[in-house]
Amino acid sequence: MHNFLIRNIKVGQDQPLFLIAGPCAIESEKLIMKTAEALKEITERLKIPVIFKSSYDKANRSAIGSFRGPGLLKGLAILRKVQREFEMAVLSDVHTPEEASEAADILDVLQIPAFLCRQTDLLVAAAKTGKPVNVKKGQFMAPWDMGNVVEKIESQGHRKILLTERGVSFGYNNLVSDMRSLIIMKRFGYPVVFDATHSVQLPGAAGTASGGQREFVAPLARAAVAAGCDGLFMEVHPEPERALSDGPTMIPLKEVPAMLEQVLRIKDSL
Repeated sequence: MHNFLIRNIKVGQDQPLFLIAGPCAIESEKLIMKTAEALKEITERLKIPVIFKSSYDKANRSAIGSFRGPGLLKGLAILRKVQREFEMAVLSDVHTPEEASEAADILDVLQIPAFLCRQTDLLVAAAKTGKPVNVKKGQFMAPWDMGNVVEKIESQGHRKILLTERGVSFGYNNLVSDMRSLIIMKRFGYPVVFDATHSVQLPGAAGTASGGQREFVAPLARAAVAAGCDGLFMEVHPEPERALSDGPTMIPLKEVPAMLEQVLRIKDSL
């Protein structure tokens, strides 16, 4: 497996479990700084490396009127503040080749959204930045099909790749997590992440928004760590019921420590 650095975090084979976490979308600078500060304290105490995640633009929301975020420039400025004040690596979604180039000036990891995971020009542009690239496996993709995605990124000589499982479509408005996917994607030689919160999403189930089953986040996270994932992805929020995006799937900040303690015990037992 390829080992590489994300800021000061080493990911790869025989490395500690790492966490990607933060609110789904950048709702305000105050919210982001409050959440980042809390995650910094929690992860330092538990000695788990963390990458802060929040999206400056949610370009694939269910409805035209859904909240998307502050946009590229304002959002990147807030994420840079997180970097500087808390010395944290930051990650956000990119949607176009042009956007990837600009976002790479600040982001430590470029994330390719699940719906865009086969977009060749976007993958190539992200690889050309030289920044680590986290690709969400599409809900419509088999795990072995991610080999073609990896090849597109590798075509640019790039070897800093994360592959993230976030569930697969299982009928209408439903996802299911197949833990075999983690093992299969590891065969491509890169760290594999399990997205515990998007995996419990009920896409479009609320008509103009997605629903979710937050109660299944913790058991799925435990199962994924037991299956051997290298990192966990969890969207968290101080008050998920008031969140402007993906509230039904996000974990309340106050519940994060107990959940991480559980998965770390599992990781230590392997």
